[in-house]
Amino acid sequence: MTYIVVENCIKCKLLDCVEVCPVDCFYEGDNMLVIHPDECIDCGVCEPECPIEAIKPDTEPGLEKWLAINTEYASKWPNITQSREVSEENKKFDGELGKFEKYFSEEPGEGD
Repeated sequence: MTYIVVENCIKCKLLDCVEVCPVDCFYEGDNMLVIHPDECIDCGVCEPECPIEAIKPDTEPGLEKWLAINTEYASKWPNITQSREVSEENKKFDGELGKFEKYFSEEPGEGD
């Protein structure tokens, strides 16, 4: 088992999770984060830190697409280990349906 970031992170990207990760396995895209599944040690400390519940164990049914997305983009995007201020506007996207089709960006984020 590993943890992965799912659709609700898109356009929210709140960064509460990155500083608690003991192995620095978060990677930053333009509008979401991903977890590198091969680096994640399955400790689970990130999951409760996400206020929008966008981090899930990959053992939950129906998350195969998100495991593939996390795997692919963790090798393309820069590592992020430190939180920074994000806009309160980000929270308005919490729970919106269809965010992958509407907003997903393949562009990398800033990283550390």
